[in-house]
Amino acid sequence: MKTDASQRVTTIMPRLFQVLFDRSPASESLLRALFYVTSSRSNRVLASFAITCLFFVPPASPCCGQETPQSITVGTWNLEWFYDDDKSDNRSKLSKEKAAPSKAEWNWKLNSVAEVVAKTKPYIMAFQEVENRKVIFDLKNLLRSKYNLSYRIAFVEGFDTFTEQDVAIIFRDGCVEMSRREQNEEQWKSKQFKNLSKHLFAKFEWGSGSQKEKLTLLNVHLRAMADREDLRIQQIKLIREWINEEIKSGGNVIVVGDLNTEHVHGKQTAKTDIGILRGLNDDDLTNDLFDANEFIPEAKRGSHFTGKQFDRILFSAALRQDNPHRKDLVFTTASVASNIVIRGKRDNGNVRWNNLYSIPQAERDISDHYPVIARFDFR
Repeated sequence: MKTDASQRVTTIMPRLFQVLFDRSPASESLLRALFYVTSSRSNRVLASFAITCLFFVPPASPCCGQETPQSITVGTWNLEWFYDDDKSDNRSKLSKEKAAPSKAEWNWKLNSVAEVVAKTKPYIMAFQEVENRKVIFDLKNLLRSKYNLSYRIAFVEGFDTFTEQDVAIIFRDGCVEMSRREQNEEQWKSKQFKNLSKHLFAKFEWGSGSQKEKLTLLNVHLRAMADREDLRIQQIKLIREWINEEIKSGGNVIVVGDLNTEHVHGKQTAKTDIGILRGLNDDDLTNDLFDANEFIPEAKRGSHFTGKQFDRILFSAALRQDNPHRKDLVFTTASVASNIVIRGKRDNGNVRWNNLYSIPQAERDISDHYPVIARFDFR
């Protein structure tokens, strides 16, 4: 005879599978209930199977049955050590040192980042220097409860074991796929490429039938330091291997993130890291990427407290040209939102690195990077 707990599991299971493709708050509540009622080993096995399904079945696109938005804003922002105060899940010495020193300080960081997102209201925002999925989940929940902004999360863990930093994306709707990529055997044997420990592909779709609009977005955090441009170039060559054909075939492709390039827009050469990433190192104009910095006043392009243009939004020619025969995405404007990140005077870099949390909260900049934001309209 079934126990009460077993009966409750049997009742819950059909509903669970109904929401597997939803990932809504209802599914989260159902999971909590499922954990509560699994008192026997057999029930726990059943629950584990269902929960595994929940996280391995790709979420259905919430845009299905919805109208295509009038416009989307795409942002990229390096959050600078977006790490909570729980060090139990940190392994490296550096990640433990850079974690928030207390719950109060983590709440300051979390609320400050949420405030910036609420002010900019991006449709898609790519983050760098995040600790894990949990901190992005905390951000998602805060945006919903405090600002009534609903976002979903794209996240696939990388393999930077030194910093334990990762990248993530939050989005309103439309994401149908998220993934990471690695070198194939031929690329590995050539020794020309370097894997990206921190990157994330997200594919989006809006509309249906002949009016369906697709977008591939790649969020990257490339190797830092001015003297390691050679390694960045190897990473960038791999990126170009991944995106070249889609760009040349007229696809909508956006590459965003902290590129750590030392070269400002307009002064890069074809052989620099940013030049190669934009496709300027060959005679093929069909695979070039536009730089959103071209459309930002020169004095306002700095995305780092040093004034450097580390953070970029690059996009394919298809997003620059309006197709007169159908509604499609077209780039319109871009900006760097430094004013909502800086608190008081711009922070001293050495102090931030050595003891970030020694700076009083009222004077502490939210990050040493500023969001770069681009708008694309459906026309």
